[in-house]
Amino acid sequence: MKNKGLNKVDLIFEKINAEEVLKKAWEMSNQSIIQQILDSGLKGRGGAGFPTGLKWKYTAAIDEPEKYVVCNADEGEPGTFKDREILDKVVYKVYGGMAIAGKAIGAKKGIVYLRGEYRFLLSQLYKELEAFHKMIKEIGYDFEISYRLGSGAYICGEESALFESIEGRRGEPRNKPPYPTTSGVFEKPTSINNVETLVTAMMIITHGPESYSQLGTKDSRGSKVFSVSGDTPIPGIFELELGMTVQEFVNEFGDGDTKAVQVGGASGFCVPRKKFQDTIIGFEGVPTGGSMKLFNSSRSMYNVLHNYLDFFAEESCGQCTPCRVGCQQLLRGVEKVKKGEIHSNYLNELLKLADTMKVASKCGLGQSVGNAFRTIVENFREEIIY
Repeated sequence: MKNKGLNKVDLIFEKINAEEVLKKAWEMSNQSIIQQILDSGLKGRGGAGFPTGLKWKYTAAIDEPEKYVVCNADEGEPGTFKDREILDKVVYKVYGGMAIAGKAIGAKKGIVYLRGEYRFLLSQLYKELEAFHKMIKEIGYDFEISYRLGSGAYICGEESALFESIEGRRGEPRNKPPYPTTSGVFEKPTSINNVETLVTAMMIITHGPESYSQLGTKDSRGSKVFSVSGDTPIPGIFELELGMTVQEFVNEFGDGDTKAVQVGGASGFCVPRKKFQDTIIGFEGVPTGGSMKLFNSSRSMYNVLHNYLDFFAEESCGQCTPCRVGCQQLLRGVEKVKKGEIHSNYLNELLKLADTMKVASKCGLGQSVGNAFRTIVENFREEIIY
């Protein structure tokens, strides 16, 4: 497949007339809205990549008078800070995307689950929400948005744990099925979308699915907002077309000595220098919720891995044994190998444990621990061995 290259885009932060777009959506049927999202090829921007149009279609198909649109603004992935910027600069687009989703699925209520550390944004967010409610009421929408605050738990970024938190319970993942489209928050049909996904949906209604689908690749349509940090001379937030190689990304953001790029935060994949050219940033390569951390030769990849494992061991909700015990054993195992207390071949057993966690853990936290673990151990084994 031909790479798209690095192309800077201005879609998410583009200024638009929200009232005109919402009037346009109001005059469309719910099936037409959903079809436009389907035609665009939009996949969830939180990292999982489930087709947004299908999520709306499944939720709309449920014959239930009470439904919800939930915006996941928890943004707890280490190295990700792009949703904060979106909320700060263009929150009216988030609200607009929620209202459009509400019309599409037949929901009258929306909930923004906001990361607790973003409480400082609330006064401005409420001010804009008041004006937004007034505007959509005049158009004809029967849709109301409210806020719920998180309390710093990484696990609440997982959709069902988020629902539990909204309902006032301990944030722990639920068994699936049932899925949110049939039984989500308050056990009602729910469409839960990331901040960026909702903004993108509104922009697809603005410009049309054909325009949007021209960006990116066949498997990764559109653009993506990246949080760039680490050993880079230009850290910050950048919107780029999907489909570029890691090498193209490093050429733009590296410091000339980049030896690894962690794509997708602690739960993502570590790409070493030797694989930069052949690794595509997108769903056909390495998907990302937005975090892009660059490491140069001065960084110890053992320390990076240890930091990630320490984070996961702390943030595991403890509900399922594979994740609760697995995170601890991975952490203790690499510590023993590094200290020379156990033979380096033990890393192979730890890789097997990481693979077991991927299939046996209840939710995405335990399932994704092996991503960073495997890619760092396999590519930087010499930095972990005593």
